[in-house]
Amino acid sequence: SNQLAHAASIAASESPGKRYNPLFIYSKVGLGKTHLVNAVGHGILEQNPSARVYFLSAERFTNEFISALQHKRIDQFRARYRSECDVLVIDDIQFLAGREQTQEEFFHTFNALYHADKQIVVTSDVYPQRIAEMQERLISRFQWGLVADIQAPELDTRIAILRKKAEQERLPLSDEVALFVAQVVQSNVRELEGT
Repeated sequence: SNQLAHAASIAASESPGKRYNPLFIYSKVGLGKTHLVNAVGHGILEQNPSARVYFLSAERFTNEFISALQHKRIDQFRARYRSECDVLVIDDIQFLAGREQTQEEFFHTFNALYHADKQIVVTSDVYPQRIAEMQERLISRFQWGLVADIQAPELDTRIAILRKKAEQERLPLSDEVALFVAQVVQSNVRELEGT
């Protein structure tokens, strides 16, 4: 259910800024987007411990931008994300929808990083063109690299996830119970593990 996104994440972490830039991963909630893009950042840091990897939510990017405007530190904000950054990972980009000024700032940040061959990784809960109130030029840039989705896991994968979680928690889990839970909970891994 996540083979394409997984393979693209490995490729991006092995050759940051060169393959699949930007890397845009989307899925419904609870399917592992955040874990996968965190792994990209960690993979890059394993190869290059001095790499400057910034991982933040779109909400945090927005809040930092607003604070920089209010406190007249926009030049510091821009330097941090445009020239002092080797890898930018933005989680839940759909949060920028409807925020025109923040989208404008992110657009220019994206361009600066992209043209400097810096890796950009973005997650969303929907396909780029389905993000309402997102500037068309940003949507277009998200599609410059690779757009990969993560689907809900299949039955066998859900059973394996349950067994692994039970093993980690040292809980007994019969095959019948694992099958039952995996058949009932199909939408996302978080709910599956919680159940």
